[in-house]
Amino acid sequence: ARRWAASWASPPRHRPPLWASTRRPWLPTKVSGAGYRPAPPQDDPDPQRGLAASKPLLYLAEEQRRLLENRPDQPQNPKVLRIAIIGAPNAGKSTLSNRLLGRKVFPVSKKVHTTRCKAWGVITHENTQLIILDTPGLTNPLKAKRHNLDEAMLTDPWDSMKHADLVLVLVDVSDHWTRNSLSKEVLKCLSQFPHTPSVLVLNKVDILKKKFLLLEIVADLTEGVVNGKKLEVKSAFKQDSSSSAKSPLQITQPSPPQGKVPRSPCGQEKNQAQEGSALDRSSVVGGAGTGEAQGPKYYGPEDLKDMKGWPHFQEIFMLAALHGEEVDTLKRYLLMQAKPGPWEFHSDVLTNQSPQEICDNIIREKVLEYLPLEVPYGVTQVTDIWEEGECGELLIVQSLLVPRESHKRMLIGRGGKVISRIAQEAGQDLMNAFLCDVRLKLKVEVKG
Repeated sequence: ARRWAASWASPPRHRPPLWASTRRPWLPTKVSGAGYRPAPPQDDPDPQRGLAASKPLLYLAEEQRRLLENRPDQPQNPKVLRIAIIGAPNAGKSTLSNRLLGRKVFPVSKKVHTTRCKAWGVITHENTQLIILDTPGLTNPLKAKRHNLDEAMLTDPWDSMKHADLVLVLVDVSDHWTRNSLSKEVLKCLSQFPHTPSVLVLNKVDILKKKFLLLEIVADLTEGVVNGKKLEVKSAFKQDSSSSAKSPLQITQPSPPQGKVPRSPCGQEKNQAQEGSALDRSSVVGGAGTGEAQGPKYYGPEDLKDMKGWPHFQEIFMLAALHGEEVDTLKRYLLMQAKPGPWEFHSDVLTNQSPQEICDNIIREKVLEYLPLEVPYGVTQVTDIWEEGECGELLIVQSLLVPRESHKRMLIGRGGKVISRIAQEAGQDLMNAFLCDVRLKLKVEVKG
């Protein structure tokens, strides 16, 4: 027996992106490319729906293949930066990638291991191209076996580090179990590539009620050192456990000697950011040291046993990726770090993923969201129909194969409510991605 659910989505009204950078007077009024709309109301189940649609993703595989094979339209004096984003599962890596891109390109859910393989997103602004390497969360073989994960889930983050010019290490500060130390997998990854510049990004700071805890978190995760200089942390508020979200924080470093300019191109902006900044709208808080930083030393397995943090971060950023808070600050910093070099993609490319991969990711995101425990990790997706309709709409029929009859009942839901909701929400996201009418049908079957 089969159960069907269908969804029909209409194209959105195209609106120009709105910008939210006016809160920071030291920032330009625009950053680049596709922006993001102001954060939606807190009760919106998917705040990433606020991402602005600049240009559609191609929904025909042949067109996407030709675009990827197209020679890059090199500008004068091109610059490029490859950015690997690593961190523990569910730290918000794909959410941050989507915000930087200004488009929902990568799957996002509250469950771990939503991202199943390495994927690239491309930001092109003027003569600069940023290539974002979105990777699965760093995990170990035991956890990979428990969640029925492919071997690529273990190797992709390491492969991304090999190609990266800069690495963002994302930490979820709302998780009180893990926020004061980097995972052993992250430390191993950093220690294997010690000369790749790394930046610490503290995510979900809007959820952290006691902002003074960020002092402790920063000290632990950096081992008290940023850009080769010891951090001098000064609190501008009383150490009161009831401190509100608007309590200011200052993280300072020794003043540079006369005649010396801080190495970082953002030094002046960071100094302004540190003065009286409120952490509910967090900004760059660490960074420019005095003089040249010493190169990272080699760390062996014995050294990593006692390490909680990484003392070679060049910068620290604090943000809330889900609602876009301070993502523009990070994006501007990344654009400034780009080095002279040829572009790797045509300026029209947004991602290296095929249309079918984007579709699979979107549907899997909804399956992860609505099925309990380990059940969604056993669902296999098979696309039966993918074609363009007579009126230009995209017709998709996909089978969701589950190992047990009980899982089938869970996926269908009482009265077909669960599968219908998955089809409706996935269809809406597909429409937002491809900017065309989408007719999506899902059917649930037990694996034969």
